[in-house]
Amino acid sequence: MKAMIFAAGRGERMRPLTDTTPKPLLTVRGRPLIVWHILNLVKAGITEIVINHAHLGEQIEQTLGDGSQFGAKLLYSREETALETAGGVAQARALLGEAPFVAISGDIYVPYFDFAQVKDVLHDKDMWGNPYPADKRDICWLYMVPNPDWHPDGDFGMTMYSLTNDGTPKWTFGNIGVYRMEMFDRIAAGEHAKLGPLLREYADKRQVGGEVYEGEWHNVGTVQQLDLLNAPRAALAAAAKGLQ
Repeated sequence: MKAMIFAAGRGERMRPLTDTTPKPLLTVRGRPLIVWHILNLVKAGITEIVINHAHLGEQIEQTLGDGSQFGAKLLYSREETALETAGGVAQARALLGEAPFVAISGDIYVPYFDFAQVKDVLHDKDMWGNPYPADKRDICWLYMVPNPDWHPDGDFGMTMYSLTNDGTPKWTFGNIGVYRMEMFDRIAAGEHAKLGPLLREYADKRQVGGEVYEGEWHNVGTVQQLDLLNAPRAALAAAAKGLQ
């Protein structure tokens, strides 16, 4: 299995830091955000990693190189302007290939996520070995997290391991997912396209699976959140609920 790390965003809310440094290279607890992902992917045996970039992307390539320092093989998908998440996948399709792949946002901090679990979540056959029809199998598998204070209404409901657009309670998409490449067939290389509408479409078809991840997870969206993550752990524990 290959992985993709999304690293093309501008990081407007992190300015002025992101005026000179790509957001995925901002340091949390001694490592750039993106390096946490690379190390955890390699630990799980996922060593072929595609990274898309746009804003200050040359810094990402210069810092990470070919990935050999991490035991990985890094490939880069360059975008002149950020193509959004789904557009980024379509642009990188030749590098990713056609097999299911795991993708993660470069601006989240999830230090203990075990990527070994992503390798067999998309099933092609039922428990008796019968192939699922293409329109009945999950096209993607999303990892959800408990709703942070800044997103109290969540994104998707869940029935067993199937995600729904309606229903309560809802959970927040944690920006980690496993995808079949056919999900992006309608998007051309170079096209701007968001992931959200695709997820909603396939959730209506009952083709989005998922589960809840309750380990440490932070969306690093503001300078204040970054400073908090780098503060002593006691300070983080005291303030995390309101600033995640």
